[in-house]
Amino acid sequence: MVRQMGVEQFDGDWLALREPFDAMARNPDIARALMDHLDEKGRPRFLDLGAGTGSLTRWLGHFVGRAHAWVLADADAELMARAFDTMMDSAEAIGWRATWPQRKVLLLHPPEGAWRIEGILTNLAEAPDGLPLENVDAVTCSALCDLVSEAWVVRLAAALARRRLPFYAALNVTGQERFMPPCPGDALVARGFARDQRRAKGFGGMALGAAATDTIARVFAGHGYRVLRGASPWVIPRQAGEMAYELALGHAEAALRHERRGEAQIRAWAETRADQAEAGRLSARVGHQDILCLPG
Repeated sequence: MVRQMGVEQFDGDWLALREPFDAMARNPDIARALMDHLDEKGRPRFLDLGAGTGSLTRWLGHFVGRAHAWVLADADAELMARAFDTMMDSAEAIGWRATWPQRKVLLLHPPEGAWRIEGILTNLAEAPDGLPLENVDAVTCSALCDLVSEAWVVRLAAALARRRLPFYAALNVTGQERFMPPCPGDALVARGFARDQRRAKGFGGMALGAAATDTIARVFAGHGYRVLRGASPWVIPRQAGEMAYELALGHAEAALRHERRGEAQIRAWAETRADQAEAGRLSARVGHQDILCLPG
């Protein structure tokens, strides 16, 4: 699901598997609040940090309602290529024309106005260095900020405040995960998973984990920003066996990094959860929160 290469990176197949659950979870009220703020921008320009395969662009772009532009920023060239391929396939599947002049900028052509999409390869650990903040109207991300450090947020907030740019961060974990039905080992796995969320993940210090939204709110409020939050939980039904299985496996792998004395119990838990997922008996709810910081 994930691999270690300095900064935490994610496998494209995992991102594709989770995309529909991300889309159902993200809070539409927070997305609309961002669009209201950008209402006077004739053709708003977005910078998406850690864009991966473009999942947030495909979801959030539908809230804009007019021509707009995206810059997808990621360090992984393979994911970037997959983002453009997936964007073209998704557009054509719903009847939109897609063009790629000189294979540099992708243009999607829905009735309400074109989407202009380009990509940059950059090491997000060094943000805001390497980001084209002077050419955008809003900075966005999804499932990123629980990986970063407080120092990273402090640097980014200062850079965005100088340009009075809004910051939208979707799907930040809250530390509230629950698998059903209950199973021996739940508390041990949850404890190990929570510890893993706070380990350093390549962004200059201990990851924020479940403290992400509180930290973002505090830091941006210090620059005079107005902060909006909204719940965005993953809800994984029993019918979604593959997703439930991958989620349980990821929790077990994370817990094993920190709960060595409980290895046997964690492995037994993972086997039980795998059997339940295969039988269509495993469901889960993972707490997330979306946050929007608007310049005052």
